[in-house]
Amino acid sequence: MAPSIPFPLQVLPRLIALSLGAACAVPAWAADDNKPAAAVQALDTVEITGVRATLKRNLAEKRESLNIVDSISAEDVGKFPDKNVADSLQRVPGISVDRIWGEGKAIFVRGTDKNLNMTQLNGQAVASSEWWLNEPQTRSFNYDVLPSEIVGSLDVYKSPSADLDEGSIGGLVIVKTRRPLDFKQRLTIQAAGEALYSKLPEKTDPQLSGLLNWQNEDRSFGVLLAVSSQRRHMRRDGLEMFPDGKYDVVDQNGAVTTAYAPWGGGSAIFRQDRRRTTTNLSLQFRPNPATDLVLNLMDSDMKMDNSNQNYLWQAGGLAVNGRIAVTDPKFVNVSDGSKALVGGTVGPKTGVSFEPIYRKSYVKSRVVDLDGNYQGSNWKLHGQVGTTSSEGGSSHDRHFWMEGDTRVQLDLGKDKYGVKYLDINPLDPKALTLKAGDDRIRRMESKENYAQGDLTWEFDNGLVQAVKVGLKLRDNTLRNSRIQGTAGPGSPGWQSFSLADLSSGASPLLSQQAGHPGALLQYAWYDDGLVASKGIPMFDKAMVYKDVLNENYRIKERITATYAKADFGFDKWRGDVGVRLVRTEQTSEGFIGAAGGGFTPTQVKHSYTDALPNLNLVYQLRKDLMLRGAVGRTMARQTFDLLSPGLRRDGTVLSRAYAGNPMLKPIHAKQAEVGAEWYYADAALLSGTFFIKKLDTFTYKASKQEQVGGETLNVERPYNADNGADIKGIELQWQQPFGNSGFGTVVNYTFTDAKAGAVTGQPRLKVLGNSRDQFNLSGYYERNGISLRVSYNYRSKSYGDVQMGGQVINDAYGQWDASASWDITPKLALYASAVNINNEVIRSNTVDGLPIGVYENGARYSIGVRAKF
Repeated sequence: MAPSIPFPLQVLPRLIALSLGAACAVPAWAADDNKPAAAVQALDTVEITGVRATLKRNLAEKRESLNIVDSISAEDVGKFPDKNVADSLQRVPGISVDRIWGEGKAIFVRGTDKNLNMTQLNGQAVASSEWWLNEPQTRSFNYDVLPSEIVGSLDVYKSPSADLDEGSIGGLVIVKTRRPLDFKQRLTIQAAGEALYSKLPEKTDPQLSGLLNWQNEDRSFGVLLAVSSQRRHMRRDGLEMFPDGKYDVVDQNGAVTTAYAPWGGGSAIFRQDRRRTTTNLSLQFRPNPATDLVLNLMDSDMKMDNSNQNYLWQAGGLAVNGRIAVTDPKFVNVSDGSKALVGGTVGPKTGVSFEPIYRKSYVKSRVVDLDGNYQGSNWKLHGQVGTTSSEGGSSHDRHFWMEGDTRVQLDLGKDKYGVKYLDINPLDPKALTLKAGDDRIRRMESKENYAQGDLTWEFDNGLVQAVKVGLKLRDNTLRNSRIQGTAGPGSPGWQSFSLADLSSGASPLLSQQAGHPGALLQYAWYDDGLVASKGIPMFDKAMVYKDVLNENYRIKERITATYAKADFGFDKWRGDVGVRLVRTEQTSEGFIGAAGGGFTPTQVKHSYTDALPNLNLVYQLRKDLMLRGAVGRTMARQTFDLLSPGLRRDGTVLSRAYAGNPMLKPIHAKQAEVGAEWYYADAALLSGTFFIKKLDTFTYKASKQEQVGGETLNVERPYNADNGADIKGIELQWQQPFGNSGFGTVVNYTFTDAKAGAVTGQPRLKVLGNSRDQFNLSGYYERNGISLRVSYNYRSKSYGDVQMGGQVINDAYGQWDASASWDITPKLALYASAVNINNEVIRSNTVDGLPIGVYENGARYSIGVRAKF
């Protein structure tokens, strides 16, 4: 059930009515040398301490901006118990976070999917990759690579401007790192040490960070070095079902029912030891008041040792020629008019499998960026060049495959993973025997080179206050490659054994918060030490490797953008208007798998041009009250995995294949918004914004018959829908310090009404990633060196892809966090934090009640000390 909302949706109309009826007053910028705020491009960076002062600065950034924008400063980030930037962004109105691994990984903005948003570092791209073998390479930024310690400020742009990069429909997040000459003191040293306890794995890990900033005597040159080292042992308990396609289900009487059937499912314990080291080096040179040069280097390196042990049952995984034998099968009707298998007894042979996985994974991201500005008498020249690269994947992904003979009785339903192994005891390690194994090595690489230059003319009088023109070039290359190692009887050095040879007892009880009474919650499992000493050496000796070419692809993008923008102001009006012209040239390369196992290379080119106009408008009704509006056209390119031209054959049904579609069109949106902001007291805000986005298409997958190499295959590809989606919503914000008591609150609520168009022959879908309700509440107290914060983050159910004939629904999620600090001296502070205090569980089912997964990540607690010199 959603939490009660303190502000009804009628707040915005009331605000506007109040605004229109109020007496006009002198604009806030009138006292600043009679210069309109449109001429103010950015606020001077100052060092502010204290929660209230920091929130006041955030509001100043929001108030002076021409765009619809929300900001968070470094001080504000530090007061929350966040370990990466995504966890910090969850406090921003309209943003929700993907926490499938217990820590923020991707963001959703204003009801749009994570792939329709973009993140930049200092206004430019920062490459990111994935570490998990099965993770698609999308355009969603992987926030694992950005710890909160490197952040100077965060700006979330929800309305576009011509000089901001295209590629996002929900919002553009710009992470700004600190600059050496922004510090007040010539020498600043900061350090923090923290002990982090994760409850589910029962492990305590160190978190260390430090910052050194130095300026020369005349403050024309500065050097900043920031280092963050974090380690976290995580454990995630899960009950899973693995969706699959349609099979002929044959009962004990020979009756055949064509229905969706899961490949199988299991009870999984995932463990990870992740170590992230991030270094940020910044050099700033300001030889005269007109010239400013900044070289910024960022390196993030995260290594993850993973263990995933999953005690499995199978259904579709036992199919022979597309047929599954099931005694007393039970079916449910699903959204596309088909049936799905949810119960019965599968067997009698090989009904159980056990798949321990030992994975060596990594994610690396690097940025080299040179940013220069020169201020003339009434003009400004800006240039920026750089390169960013990333690499991720697994250097080893060893799968042990064990089997046992038993019948399996299934009883599936919403959040129900009922399974009984009728002929064996899961706690008996002698019941399973090693049959085969493999090593799945995946490497994802991304590199982008960019160059940008723009020129701004400033005017003292007249309607137009500034004109900016610019050009930006981007060259982006992404690669995905796979190598498969196999081992089994007949391989050199192969040795089979039972689970008893590598087990030292039973697993811990799993999913105590999420477990279902009929699910398997404990079983015999591998001992990590025995695997390291006996299992892995045998595996490596027996493994035979080969390229998996039909999963290899390379996508090159060359993007050219020109833009023109004018800032204007008159009377109580100010704003900007502009247009961005973008040319995208894509070349997709991959391989088509043949029936005999061979591969044929293929290449597809696709180009398109977009014109993206926009208008931002602000009306200063009185000093403390303003109205905002914005209209514009935005676009987002399709994800890389969907653009691959490769074709992969199904291993079970030989006439089935899967492929990408490099001719997919990008997604465009026409969007508009209008809102009111009332700055009714110091560090206080009451605001409401209504927004609407009309997307021209969305992507769906369908199987169609194609001629491939002289064969007729049913090929599943992604396609553009002929219609799109409408997203309407309202954002409400309330920020309030309660007098001089030290108490205060920050509250925001976002409502979205999202509707997607229908596709003939496909079930009608909800908009991917959308949650109808999002709610953030933070309460704080700060006085006499004591700072306390508690926060609650909530999102209602959200929607995923279609699985087994129906769309996936992710249940509502609400998480409590807290932090506290005590300034022992002005230079020394003790702090503590608690994350996911309520141990919220992630649950996913299809709309038809088929269970997909339920996961428990557990709570985390920390205590640490900060020092500043």
